[in-house]
Amino acid sequence: MKPLLQKLPLSSDASFVLVDFDVPFFETPWHFHPEYEIVLVTESTGQRFVGEHIKEYKAGDLCLIGPHVPHLYRSHDEYYEEDSSRRAKSIVIHFNDDFLGKEFFNLPEMIHIKALFEKSTKVLDITGLTNQLISSKLISMLSENPTKRLFSLLEILDIIARSNEYDFLTSGSSFGTNIKDSERVNKVFEYVMKNFRKEIRIEEVAGLIAMSETSFSRYFKSRTNKNFSDFLTQVRIAHACKLLVEDKMGIGDICYESGFNNLSNFNRMFKAVMKITPSKYQKELLES
Repeated sequence: MKPLLQKLPLSSDASFVLVDFDVPFFETPWHFHPEYEIVLVTESTGQRFVGEHIKEYKAGDLCLIGPHVPHLYRSHDEYYEEDSSRRAKSIVIHFNDDFLGKEFFNLPEMIHIKALFEKSTKVLDITGLTNQLISSKLISMLSENPTKRLFSLLEILDIIARSNEYDFLTSGSSFGTNIKDSERVNKVFEYVMKNFRKEIRIEEVAGLIAMSETSFSRYFKSRTNKNFSDFLTQVRIAHACKLLVEDKMGIGDICYESGFNNLSNFNRMFKAVMKITPSKYQKELLES
């Protein structure tokens, strides 16, 4: 699929977009758009790429993503199997900062929400009771009339702006992103997601988009704020986290299934990324 600057359709009776997605898998590629986005995953598991951040996602994942921040939700491999009955579901809102008029968020009562918009360039991963409250309101919005939906969106923004239950996912640095960039980066992403279990040399990836190794290294870092080797390591660690949670394989097997060539290197890289050893990570999650 050729990636584009994403534009969700706006209905005639609304000033913002609200969509309830129910698909076999999330298929939107590495993309960006000028709107703010609230996205709640209601069903599905996979890997979430937001700016330079990579992490496993699951049902209940809730983010506020600022304008022009490139992102991608990729369902796990089993969702793409021909006979799969799995579904990927999410509720998504797109809105501009002037959807209520150019001066609305300059009103004194809206200053805290305007500050939230500025924070959104770092992308908010919303947690705790705030997550539960917003998730419930998003589900309710699907059955509300247009006027009530408008008030609900303002209430959601007000709740997030007054909460401290969130983590920032990115540095807030700008990304060199355009449609041609998205095509190239998606080609790299797809290749890595299909081949991360085996050795991947940077020169072969650079060849995919007709670049020298040196040019590709500079290009990839400028588009993702991440070195390619760090990106590959984080993809492998994210997959290892999934396998550790499933608890169907030993840690030695998980090491090789995730693309690492020896157990000591796997343990070292896992701790560097996750700040905890694989065995302790698994134990804490299974006991929680």
